[in-house]
Amino acid sequence: MEPTENTEATAVHRDAGTHRMTTRARAAVVERKDGPFVIQDVVLEAPRPDEVLVRMVATGICATDAHVRQQLMPAPLPAILGHEGAGIVERVGASVTHLKPGDPVVLSYHSCGQCKPCLSSHAAYCEHLWAANFAGARLDGSIGVERDGATDLHAHFFGQSSFATHALAHQRNAIKVARDVPLDILGPLGCGFQTGAGAILKAMKVPVGATVAVFGVGAVGLAAIMAAKVADAATVIAIDVNAERLELARALGATHVVNPREAGDVAAAIRRIEPRGLEFVLDTSGRKENLDAGVGALAPMGHFGFVAFNAHSGAVVDASRLTVGQTLQGIIQGDAVSALMLPELIGLYRSGRFPFDRLITFYDFTDINRAFDDVAAGRVIKAVLRIGSEPG
Repeated sequence: MEPTENTEATAVHRDAGTHRMTTRARAAVVERKDGPFVIQDVVLEAPRPDEVLVRMVATGICATDAHVRQQLMPAPLPAILGHEGAGIVERVGASVTHLKPGDPVVLSYHSCGQCKPCLSSHAAYCEHLWAANFAGARLDGSIGVERDGATDLHAHFFGQSSFATHALAHQRNAIKVARDVPLDILGPLGCGFQTGAGAILKAMKVPVGATVAVFGVGAVGLAAIMAAKVADAATVIAIDVNAERLELARALGATHVVNPREAGDVAAAIRRIEPRGLEFVLDTSGRKENLDAGVGALAPMGHFGFVAFNAHSGAVVDASRLTVGQTLQGIIQGDAVSALMLPELIGLYRSGRFPFDRLITFYDFTDINRAFDDVAAGRVIKAVLRIGSEPG
């Protein structure tokens, strides 16, 4: 059966032992470190009271999916990954009141909803962040997806596991969206585009007239460039070694571009543009040399935000370089409340101010391995897998 067609995949059957409705689906499973994605038959439990069953229309591919596949991030395998899903609600749990079957939704990161960060509108820093998004199970440790009666498969990645024809999501991370924008482009708003735009608009709160630089102009960085234009920053500098992407950054809002291969000393190149230094720097690359250059380009009281440094990056800064009031800020998911941020970004898209669709390249679900290869090689900026059709 062609996995992009949902006729058989959507068939619902009853589990004879439990008499609970379950759903047959197809999913792209990665079995081992650096292994390929293999399309397999799986069965999803019925939604629990606080869950929704979503028929996937499309899902983006994010660097985090690749990092887990490579085991640079310690999430268990075998697993169904995917965390930029968009689809149609098919069933809702008994306690879900704000969603109903037929609603279009975008799936975002998951959180517990009960800890202090969650209750203070900073759910991206949930105290149970790892368990909610990377443990391969629900917060109570259960797994609602299986294959061939086996129990070795991990799911609930970011509370969704959207590399599948269907996903079990939580009511907290399923965001209802309007019907006037094509659903197949919206999935990346749930992570990558939200992260870049939120870093500028929410986490760092870049004001009108500010000076900004963005290191790395992939999907997250270009979303940040567009957001800096939305914020009406006076100077927006894009830094990358890819000349073609730098030109795209110009088209999307960068006032200046710097190619480290041509500029040599990047901090000096930035200060030739802004002699005082920059008020805001965002690194989306995770490269240690960009931490050094970005800190070197900060103005007094300048702010350096980062979204991609990890334990393997070797990014270290001498604290004495921050003595003139400069700050460093680690940023997750743009510090965005998805239920608020996603409609805001969709509104900006409608008005032509956040044209994120220009970054998207579509692939069939069955071409998932080619899509990952193209992303890794830099041939595309944001790969989106088309899984099912939107309602007419």
